[in-house]
Amino acid sequence: MWQTLSNIYRLGIKELWSLWRDPAMLLLVIYTFTGSLYVAATAAPETLHKATIAVVDEDRSQLSARLIGALYPPQFMPPADIPLYEMDRVLDEGRYTFVLNIPPDFEKDTLAGLQPALQLNVDATRMSQAFTGNGYISQIISSEAQDYVRGYRAETHLPAELALRARFNPALEHSWFGSVMELINSITMISIILTGAALIREREHGTVEHLLVMPLGPAQIMLSKVWSMGLVVMLMVWLALQLIIQGALAVPIEGSLLLFMLCVALHLTATTSMAIFMATVARTMPQFGLLLILVLLPLQLLSGGMTPRESMPEFIQTVMLAAPTTHFVKASQAVLYRGAGIDVIWPQLLSLALIAGVLFTVALKRFRRTISQMA
Repeated sequence: MWQTLSNIYRLGIKELWSLWRDPAMLLLVIYTFTGSLYVAATAAPETLHKATIAVVDEDRSQLSARLIGALYPPQFMPPADIPLYEMDRVLDEGRYTFVLNIPPDFEKDTLAGLQPALQLNVDATRMSQAFTGNGYISQIISSEAQDYVRGYRAETHLPAELALRARFNPALEHSWFGSVMELINSITMISIILTGAALIREREHGTVEHLLVMPLGPAQIMLSKVWSMGLVVMLMVWLALQLIIQGALAVPIEGSLLLFMLCVALHLTATTSMAIFMATVARTMPQFGLLLILVLLPLQLLSGGMTPRESMPEFIQTVMLAAPTTHFVKASQAVLYRGAGIDVIWPQLLSLALIAGVLFTVALKRFRRTISQMA
């Protein structure tokens, strides 16, 4: 027993030294858990930010000036004042995302209760800003016009009032969501790449044959790769949480980091086993890369991390219950965002353990068959 554990330990150390001597792979791991997290959290915000807008003010009234003044940073760039004949040209040239046309006598008709129409032209090729900005501008115009009219008329009361409470992210900061979800996706991606590359590297260098002449079983070889590559990922996850997410981005973590690391360990057992199975199917790194695309994209897109699972077809929801990422994403969000304990996420932990056991067994069987063919 002790000899078996010693063999697994020493083989794992060999894998760590092999990774240390691979600068390209080492750089990929470091960037994925540092720069990639920061870019995902800050480079592409879902909220409106510095959108370009121009205004055709044909009214030149106090109300139109009030509407223009309400379009201020950081949601919008300072509005540009353009004449009517330039409206189509600036949109064709892509200079502005929004062009607001305020018609003549807008203030007069508004105070008379005629409900005049404004025209908002949107460059829909900038899809994310166009969708979000349309709602922003509509809300701003409605609110400012109502406040302006109240200065001339008796105040009207709505029959009901909506009180909005944003839980777990009161300011709706995209960086809180983007960084954590990028970390979750990176754990899956890097664990598969590291473990699969470690096995294919040995096959390409011919070191698998050296292992076969030693008193080592397939389970020992496989376990050494699982624990060593899993340890690298867990170490990088801990550093990313401390230095990038909680440090540079100041994202508050509500739950227990130790409980989250337990989720990571179970998930890594499943993904590293999956990687070994994939590495026995692929013969070279290019083949492994193509296979990785086919496997990784569904795991990330359909696990509930990018879009809610409830919005997916029921068939997809049922099938993805067999994927470890589905349960890992749900458990991670519960722990990191909502501060859930083990009494809440135990179904996900149990599912991860079962899936990891099945994947490890299947991968070990395939790995044993592959080694026997090489022998």
